[in-house]
Amino acid sequence: FFLGGSDTVEFPIKFTPKSPGSYHCQILLKSSSDIRVYEIECVVNADQAEAQLEFLTPAYQTVTQEIPISNISSEDWRFEAVLEGQCFHGPPTINVPVGETVPYPLTFKPFAES
Repeated sequence: FFLGGSDTVEFPIKFTPKSPGSYHCQILLKSSSDIRVYEIECVVNADQAEAQLEFLTPAYQTVTQEIPISNISSEDWRFEAVLEGQCFHGPPTINVPVGETVPYPLTFKPFAES
């Protein structure tokens, strides 16, 4: 399986994850004169999703929508929030531990009718 000199051998791997997360594996390659162990980590991200929220509230009334953030990966997450648009408020950062769902409280606080 191993070739001498600078020759290379392709080793195709098919990976079909069932969900986003971090996947670890070891590949053990043996020959009569060599043993090699390769550690591989594949990180799978969820498809990006676009969402739209519509806030309806009487003038000058505040409304808060809690947006659930679920962490099904194998590492804790720390998000920094960047809010665009007037009248929107929320925490600048949010931490989501492994296996948990944490709500992000997005608040709309209008200062005029519009």
